[in-house]
Amino acid sequence: MSKTIELAKHLEKLHINNMYKSDFYWTWDKTDEELDAIFTVADALRDLRERNKSTRVFDSGLGISIFRDNSTRTRFSFASACNLLGLNVQDLDEKKSQIAHGETVRETANMVSFMADVIGIRDDMFIGEGHKYQKTFMDAVSEGYRDGILEQRPTLVNLQCDVDHPTQCMADMLHIIHHFGGVENLKGKKIAMTWAYSPSYGKPLSVPQGVIGLMTRFGMDVVLAHPEGYDVMPEVEEIAKKNAAATGGTYKKVATMEEAFDGADIVYPKSWAPFAAMEQRTKLYQAGDQAGIDALEKQLLAQNAQFKNWTCSEEMMKRTKNGSALYMHCLPADITGLSCKEGEVDNSVFDRYIEPLYKEASYKPYVIAAMIMMAKVKDPVSALMAMDAGSKRKLF
Repeated sequence: MSKTIELAKHLEKLHINNMYKSDFYWTWDKTDEELDAIFTVADALRDLRERNKSTRVFDSGLGISIFRDNSTRTRFSFASACNLLGLNVQDLDEKKSQIAHGETVRETANMVSFMADVIGIRDDMFIGEGHKYQKTFMDAVSEGYRDGILEQRPTLVNLQCDVDHPTQCMADMLHIIHHFGGVENLKGKKIAMTWAYSPSYGKPLSVPQGVIGLMTRFGMDVVLAHPEGYDVMPEVEEIAKKNAAATGGTYKKVATMEEAFDGADIVYPKSWAPFAAMEQRTKLYQAGDQAGIDALEKQLLAQNAQFKNWTCSEEMMKRTKNGSALYMHCLPADITGLSCKEGEVDNSVFDRYIEPLYKEASYKPYVIAAMIMMAKVKDPVSALMAMDAGSKRKLF
Protein backbone atom coordinates (compact mmCIF):
# COMPACT_ATOMS: atom_id res chain seq x y z
CA MET A 1 0.00 0.00 0.00
CA SER A 2 1.41 3.37 -1.01
CA LYS A 3 1.77 6.28 1.40
CA THR A 4 -0.89 8.17 -0.56
CA ILE A 5 -3.44 5.37 -0.08
CA GLU A 6 -2.69 5.27 3.65
CA LEU A 7 -3.19 9.03 3.85
CA ALA A 8 -6.41 8.83 1.82
CA LYS A 9 -7.78 6.23 4.24
CA HIS A 10 -6.98 8.56 7.14
CA LEU A 11 -8.65 11.45 5.32
CA GLU A 12 -11.78 9.32 4.91
CA LYS A 13 -12.22 9.23 8.70
CA LEU A 14 -12.24 13.01 9.13
CA HIS A 15 -15.31 15.25 9.27
CA ILE A 16 -14.43 17.68 6.51
CA ASN A 17 -17.56 18.22 4.41
CA ASN A 18 -17.67 21.92 5.27
CA MET A 19 -14.34 22.49 3.53
CA TYR A 20 -15.85 22.09 0.06
CA LYS A 21 -16.51 25.50 -1.52
CA SER A 22 -15.00 27.28 1.48
CA ASP A 23 -12.35 29.99 1.81
CA PHE A 24 -9.20 29.94 3.90
CA TYR A 25 -8.84 33.19 5.85
CA TRP A 26 -7.37 32.24 9.25
CA THR A 27 -6.27 28.93 10.78
CA TRP A 28 -8.53 29.49 13.80
CA ASP A 29 -11.54 29.44 11.46
CA LYS A 30 -10.86 25.76 10.83
CA THR A 31 -11.58 22.76 13.03
CA ASP A 32 -8.84 20.43 14.22
CA GLU A 33 -9.97 17.81 11.70
CA GLU A 34 -9.94 20.36 8.88
CA LEU A 35 -6.35 21.31 9.70
CA ASP A 36 -5.52 17.60 9.85
CA ALA A 37 -7.02 17.26 6.37
CA ILE A 38 -4.77 20.01 4.97
CA PHE A 39 -1.67 18.33 6.41
CA THR A 40 -2.83 14.93 5.15
CA VAL A 41 -3.52 16.08 1.61
CA ALA A 42 -0.28 18.08 1.51
CA ASP A 43 1.69 14.96 2.45
CA ALA A 44 -0.20 12.90 -0.13
CA LEU A 45 0.45 15.40 -2.91
CA ARG A 46 4.12 15.46 -1.99
CA ASP A 47 4.28 11.67 -2.06
CA LEU A 48 2.61 11.60 -5.49
CA ARG A 49 4.99 14.24 -6.82
CA GLU A 50 8.00 12.34 -5.50
CA ARG A 51 6.73 9.21 -7.25
CA ASN A 52 6.25 11.20 -10.47
CA LYS A 53 2.46 10.76 -10.48
CA SER A 54 0.17 13.30 -12.12
CA THR A 55 -1.81 15.39 -9.63
CA ARG A 56 -3.82 17.40 -12.15
CA VAL A 57 -7.39 17.71 -10.90
CA PHE A 58 -8.04 20.58 -13.36
CA ASP A 59 -7.56 20.52 -17.12
CA SER A 60 -8.17 24.28 -17.40
CA GLY A 61 -8.80 27.28 -15.22
CA LEU A 62 -6.89 30.05 -13.51
CA GLY A 63 -5.30 30.75 -10.19
CA ILE A 64 -5.27 34.52 -9.72
CA SER A 65 -2.55 35.95 -7.47
CA ILE A 66 -2.75 39.45 -6.02
CA PHE A 67 0.36 40.53 -4.14
CA ARG A 68 0.03 43.96 -2.58
CA ASP A 69 3.39 43.45 -0.86
CA ASN A 70 6.65 41.92 -2.07
CA SER A 71 7.08 38.16 -2.00
CA THR A 72 9.41 35.40 -3.18
CA ARG A 73 8.51 32.15 -1.38
CA THR A 74 4.75 32.66 -1.15
CA ARG A 75 4.49 33.98 -4.71
CA PHE A 76 6.28 30.98 -6.19
CA SER A 77 4.62 28.55 -3.78
CA PHE A 78 1.18 29.71 -4.94
CA ALA A 79 2.21 29.39 -8.59
CA SER A 80 3.70 25.95 -7.94
CA ALA A 81 0.57 24.80 -6.10
CA CYS A 82 -1.73 25.91 -8.91
CA ASN A 83 0.47 24.28 -11.53
CA LEU A 84 0.66 21.06 -9.50
CA LEU A 85 -3.14 20.80 -9.67
CA GLY A 86 -3.36 21.77 -13.35
CA LEU A 87 -4.26 25.47 -13.10
CA ASN A 88 -2.57 28.28 -14.98
CA VAL A 89 -1.54 31.31 -12.94
CA GLN A 90 -2.13 34.98 -13.71
CA ASP A 91 -0.69 37.62 -11.44
CA LEU A 92 -2.73 40.81 -11.12
CA ASP A 93 -0.25 43.69 -11.24
CA GLU A 94 -2.29 46.61 -9.96
CA LYS A 95 0.06 49.08 -11.66
CA LYS A 96 -0.81 47.53 -15.03
CA SER A 97 -4.54 47.32 -14.36
CA GLN A 98 -7.31 49.90 -14.56
CA ILE A 99 -7.28 50.30 -10.77
CA ALA A 100 -5.13 53.39 -11.28
CA HIS A 101 -7.98 54.80 -13.39
CA GLY A 102 -10.58 54.36 -10.68
CA GLU A 103 -11.65 50.74 -11.13
CA THR A 104 -13.32 49.61 -7.91
CA VAL A 105 -12.54 46.46 -5.92
CA ARG A 106 -16.01 45.16 -6.80
CA GLU A 107 -15.33 45.58 -10.50
CA THR A 108 -11.80 44.18 -10.39
CA ALA A 109 -12.94 41.11 -8.46
CA ASN A 110 -15.51 40.18 -11.07
CA MET A 111 -13.39 41.04 -14.11
CA VAL A 112 -10.49 38.77 -13.11
CA SER A 113 -12.69 35.89 -11.91
CA PHE A 114 -14.48 34.77 -15.09
CA MET A 115 -12.57 31.47 -15.30
CA ALA A 116 -10.79 31.52 -11.95
CA ASP A 117 -10.88 28.60 -9.53
CA VAL A 118 -8.80 30.20 -6.79
CA ILE A 119 -7.80 33.71 -5.75
CA GLY A 120 -4.66 34.12 -3.66
CA ILE A 121 -4.26 37.50 -1.96
CA ARG A 122 -1.43 39.00 0.08
CA ASP A 123 -2.28 42.29 1.78
CA ASP A 124 -0.29 42.57 4.99
CA MET A 125 1.01 46.13 5.11
CA PHE A 126 -1.63 47.97 7.11
CA ILE A 127 -3.37 47.02 10.35
CA GLY A 128 -7.13 46.89 9.86
CA GLU A 129 -6.88 46.87 6.06
CA GLY A 130 -5.48 43.53 4.84
CA HIS A 131 -8.24 41.19 5.96
CA LYS A 132 -10.83 43.83 5.10
CA TYR A 133 -9.57 43.99 1.50
CA GLN A 134 -9.66 40.19 1.16
CA LYS A 135 -13.20 40.08 2.56
CA THR A 136 -14.37 42.95 0.32
CA PHE A 137 -12.88 41.23 -2.73
CA MET A 138 -14.53 37.88 -1.99
CA ASP A 139 -17.89 39.46 -1.10
CA ALA A 140 -17.84 41.02 -4.59
CA VAL A 141 -17.04 37.65 -6.16
CA SER A 142 -19.88 36.01 -4.22
CA GLU A 143 -22.23 38.70 -5.45
CA GLY A 144 -21.10 38.14 -9.04
CA TYR A 145 -21.70 34.41 -8.71
CA ARG A 146 -25.13 34.96 -7.13
CA ASP A 147 -26.13 37.32 -9.96
CA GLY A 148 -25.04 34.90 -12.70
CA ILE A 149 -22.03 36.95 -13.86
CA LEU A 150 -19.65 34.17 -12.84
CA GLU A 151 -20.44 30.54 -13.61
CA GLN A 152 -18.57 29.49 -10.47
CA ARG A 153 -17.26 31.11 -7.32
CA PRO A 154 -13.50 30.88 -6.90
CA THR A 155 -12.14 30.10 -3.45
CA LEU A 156 -9.83 32.39 -1.49
CA VAL A 157 -6.46 31.43 -0.07
CA ASN A 158 -5.07 34.05 2.31
CA LEU A 159 -1.44 34.45 1.25
CA GLN A 160 -0.90 36.79 4.23
CA CYS A 161 -2.97 39.55 5.71
CA ASP A 162 -2.54 41.90 8.64
CA VAL A 163 -3.87 39.25 11.06
CA ASP A 164 -2.59 35.81 10.00
CA HIS A 165 -0.23 34.15 7.54
CA PRO A 166 -1.90 30.73 7.35
CA THR A 167 0.06 29.24 4.45
CA GLN A 168 3.33 30.05 6.21
CA CYS A 169 2.28 28.84 9.64
CA MET A 170 0.70 25.66 8.28
CA ALA A 171 3.95 24.94 6.41
CA ASP A 172 5.87 25.67 9.61
CA MET A 173 3.62 23.28 11.52
CA LEU A 174 3.98 20.50 8.96
CA HIS A 175 7.76 20.92 9.16
CA ILE A 176 7.58 20.59 12.96
CA ILE A 177 5.33 17.51 12.71
CA HIS A 178 7.79 15.74 10.44
CA HIS A 179 10.86 16.89 12.37
CA PHE A 180 9.54 15.41 15.61
CA GLY A 181 8.07 12.28 14.01
CA GLY A 182 4.33 12.99 14.26
CA VAL A 183 1.68 15.09 15.95
CA GLU A 184 1.61 12.67 18.86
CA ASN A 185 5.16 13.74 19.80
CA LEU A 186 4.45 17.48 20.05
CA LYS A 187 2.65 17.67 23.39
CA GLY A 188 4.83 19.51 25.89
CA LYS A 189 7.36 20.69 23.35
CA LYS A 190 8.42 24.29 24.02
CA ILE A 191 8.40 26.74 21.13
CA ALA A 192 9.78 30.24 21.62
CA MET A 193 8.23 32.82 19.30
CA THR A 194 10.44 35.80 19.99
CA TRP A 195 10.96 39.27 18.61
CA ALA A 196 14.44 39.85 17.17
CA TYR A 197 16.29 43.00 16.17
CA SER A 198 16.06 44.20 12.57
CA PRO A 199 17.53 47.29 10.90
CA SER A 200 14.12 47.80 9.23
CA TYR A 201 10.91 48.71 11.02
CA GLY A 202 7.76 47.69 9.16
CA LYS A 203 7.65 43.90 9.29
CA PRO A 204 4.09 42.53 9.62
CA LEU A 205 2.73 41.01 12.83
CA SER A 206 0.94 38.21 10.99
CA VAL A 207 3.70 35.59 11.37
CA PRO A 208 4.04 35.77 15.18
CA GLN A 209 0.25 36.01 15.44
CA GLY A 210 -0.18 33.04 13.13
CA VAL A 211 2.35 31.00 15.11
CA ILE A 212 0.75 31.57 18.51
CA GLY A 213 -2.71 31.09 17.00
CA LEU A 214 -1.79 27.72 15.49
CA MET A 215 0.94 26.09 17.60
CA THR A 216 -1.20 26.36 20.75
CA ARG A 217 -3.64 23.89 19.16
CA PHE A 218 -1.18 20.98 19.49
CA GLY A 219 -0.60 20.83 23.24
CA MET A 220 2.70 22.65 22.93
CA ASP A 221 4.16 25.10 25.43
CA VAL A 222 4.15 28.32 23.43
CA VAL A 223 6.12 31.29 24.71
CA LEU A 224 5.88 34.77 23.19
CA ALA A 225 8.73 37.16 23.99
CA HIS A 226 9.21 40.74 22.94
CA PRO A 227 10.52 44.04 24.32
CA GLU A 228 8.05 46.40 25.94
CA GLY A 229 5.89 48.08 23.31
CA TYR A 230 6.08 45.32 20.68
CA ASP A 231 2.73 43.77 21.52
CA VAL A 232 0.70 41.76 19.02
CA MET A 233 -3.07 41.98 18.56
CA PRO A 234 -4.78 41.24 21.90
CA GLU A 235 -7.58 39.30 20.22
CA VAL A 236 -5.06 36.82 18.76
CA GLU A 237 -3.49 36.37 22.17
CA GLU A 238 -6.94 35.50 23.52
CA ILE A 239 -7.25 32.83 20.83
CA ALA A 240 -3.84 31.44 21.85
CA LYS A 241 -4.89 31.28 25.51
CA LYS A 242 -8.13 29.46 24.70
CA ASN A 243 -6.31 27.00 22.42
CA ALA A 244 -3.74 26.18 25.09
CA ALA A 245 -6.42 25.64 27.72
CA ALA A 246 -8.31 23.29 25.40
CA THR A 247 -5.31 21.16 24.40
CA GLY A 248 -3.43 20.86 27.67
CA GLY A 249 -0.57 23.04 26.49
CA THR A 250 0.43 26.44 27.78
CA TYR A 251 0.72 29.98 26.47
CA LYS A 252 2.64 32.69 28.24
CA LYS A 253 4.50 35.91 27.60
CA VAL A 254 7.96 36.67 28.93
CA ALA A 255 10.02 39.84 28.89
CA THR A 256 13.39 38.50 27.69
CA MET A 257 14.69 36.45 24.81
CA GLU A 258 16.85 34.50 27.28
CA GLU A 259 13.85 33.23 29.25
CA ALA A 260 12.06 32.26 26.05
CA PHE A 261 15.06 30.31 24.75
CA ASP A 262 15.75 28.49 28.04
CA GLY A 263 15.07 24.79 27.41
CA ALA A 264 13.21 25.45 24.16
CA ASP A 265 12.77 22.65 21.64
CA ILE A 266 12.01 25.13 18.85
CA VAL A 267 12.98 28.79 18.45
CA TYR A 268 11.43 31.25 16.00
CA PRO A 269 13.25 34.61 16.40
CA LYS A 270 11.77 37.17 14.04
CA SER A 271 11.30 40.93 13.95
CA TRP A 272 7.90 42.58 13.80
CA ALA A 273 6.58 46.11 14.20
CA PRO A 274 4.69 47.29 17.30
CA PHE A 275 0.93 46.87 16.90
CA ALA A 276 0.20 50.42 18.11
CA ALA A 277 2.74 51.88 15.69
CA MET A 278 1.25 49.96 12.78
CA GLU A 279 -2.18 51.32 13.67
CA GLN A 280 -0.66 54.79 13.62
CA ARG A 281 1.04 54.14 10.28
CA THR A 282 -2.27 53.07 8.73
CA LYS A 283 -3.90 56.33 9.79
CA LEU A 284 -0.99 58.36 8.40
CA TYR A 285 -1.21 56.59 5.03
CA GLN A 286 -4.96 57.09 4.91
CA ALA A 287 -4.40 60.82 5.56
CA GLY A 288 -1.62 61.01 2.96
CA ASP A 289 0.73 62.38 5.63
CA GLN A 290 4.15 61.54 4.19
CA ALA A 291 5.96 63.76 6.68
CA GLY A 292 4.24 61.90 9.52
CA ILE A 293 5.19 58.54 7.98
CA ASP A 294 8.84 59.59 7.67
CA ALA A 295 8.90 60.78 11.27
CA LEU A 296 7.32 57.52 12.48
CA GLU A 297 9.90 55.48 10.57
CA LYS A 298 12.78 57.36 12.22
CA GLN A 299 11.17 56.92 15.62
CA LEU A 300 10.68 53.18 15.16
CA LEU A 301 14.18 52.56 13.80
CA ALA A 302 15.58 54.33 16.86
CA GLN A 303 13.30 52.22 19.06
CA ASN A 304 14.47 49.01 17.39
CA ALA A 305 18.12 50.01 17.90
CA GLN A 306 17.62 49.92 21.68
CA PHE A 307 17.18 46.14 21.50
CA LYS A 308 20.12 44.93 19.38
CA ASN A 309 20.82 42.31 22.03
CA TRP A 310 17.60 40.56 20.95
CA THR A 311 19.40 38.37 18.41
CA CYS A 312 19.69 34.62 17.84
CA SER A 313 23.39 34.25 18.65
CA GLU A 314 25.45 31.14 19.31
CA GLU A 315 25.29 31.98 23.03
CA MET A 316 21.51 32.28 22.88
CA MET A 317 21.21 28.91 21.13
CA LYS A 318 23.22 27.26 23.94
CA ARG A 319 20.32 28.06 26.28
CA THR A 320 17.95 25.83 24.30
CA LYS A 321 17.30 22.15 25.02
CA ASN A 322 20.66 20.38 24.67
CA GLY A 323 21.84 23.48 22.82
CA SER A 324 20.24 22.15 19.65
CA ALA A 325 16.70 23.49 19.31
CA LEU A 326 15.13 23.56 15.87
CA TYR A 327 15.72 27.07 14.50
CA MET A 328 12.89 28.35 12.30
CA HIS A 329 12.25 31.45 10.22
CA CYS A 330 9.76 32.38 7.49
CA LEU A 331 12.64 33.93 5.47
CA PRO A 332 14.28 36.12 4.44
CA ALA A 333 16.10 36.61 7.73
CA ASP A 334 18.24 39.62 8.62
CA ILE A 335 21.57 37.80 9.01
CA THR A 336 24.29 39.48 11.04
CA GLY A 337 27.46 39.80 9.02
CA LEU A 338 25.84 38.64 5.78
CA SER A 339 22.72 40.56 4.77
CA CYS A 340 23.20 43.32 7.36
CA LYS A 341 25.67 44.55 9.96
CA GLU A 342 23.45 43.51 12.87
CA GLY A 343 20.23 41.53 12.61
CA GLU A 344 17.92 38.76 13.76
CA VAL A 345 20.39 35.86 13.67
CA ASP A 346 24.13 35.23 13.59
CA ASN A 347 25.47 34.04 10.25
CA SER A 348 26.97 30.93 11.87
CA VAL A 349 23.60 29.91 13.35
CA PHE A 350 21.73 30.55 10.12
CA ASP A 351 24.29 28.69 8.03
CA ARG A 352 24.11 25.65 10.30
CA TYR A 353 20.33 25.46 9.84
CA ILE A 354 20.11 26.17 6.10
CA GLU A 355 18.96 22.64 5.20
CA PRO A 356 16.05 22.49 7.68
CA LEU A 357 15.12 26.09 6.83
CA TYR A 358 14.81 25.24 3.16
CA LYS A 359 12.84 22.10 4.06
CA GLU A 360 10.52 24.26 6.14
CA ALA A 361 9.89 26.48 3.11
CA SER A 362 9.41 23.47 0.82
CA TYR A 363 6.14 22.48 2.54
CA LYS A 364 4.37 25.67 1.51
CA PRO A 365 3.50 24.74 -2.12
CA TYR A 366 1.93 21.49 -0.92
CA VAL A 367 0.02 23.20 1.89
CA ILE A 368 -1.41 25.75 -0.57
CA ALA A 369 -2.27 23.00 -3.06
CA ALA A 370 -4.05 21.11 -0.27
CA MET A 371 -6.04 24.22 0.67
CA ILE A 372 -7.15 24.62 -2.94
CA MET A 373 -7.95 20.95 -3.41
CA MET A 374 -10.02 20.67 -0.24
CA ALA A 375 -12.09 23.69 -1.29
CA LYS A 376 -12.59 22.68 -4.94
CA VAL A 377 -12.76 18.86 -4.96
CA LYS A 378 -15.95 17.40 -3.52
CA ASP A 379 -14.51 13.92 -2.94
CA PRO A 380 -10.79 14.37 -2.17
CA VAL A 381 -10.42 10.78 -0.98
CA SER A 382 -11.45 9.35 -4.37
CA ALA A 383 -9.32 11.99 -6.10
CA LEU A 384 -6.18 10.93 -4.21
CA MET A 385 -6.85 7.25 -4.91
CA ALA A 386 -7.33 7.99 -8.61
CA MET A 387 -4.06 9.95 -8.68
CA ASP A 388 -2.27 7.05 -7.02
CA ALA A 389 -3.58 4.65 -9.67
CA GLY A 390 -3.13 7.14 -12.50
CA SER A 391 -0.50 8.01 -15.01
CA LYS A 392 3.01 9.27 -14.63
CA ARG A 393 3.51 13.02 -14.72
CA LYS A 394 6.21 12.77 -17.40
CA LEU A 395 6.61 10.58 -20.48
CA PHE A 396 10.08 9.38 -19.50
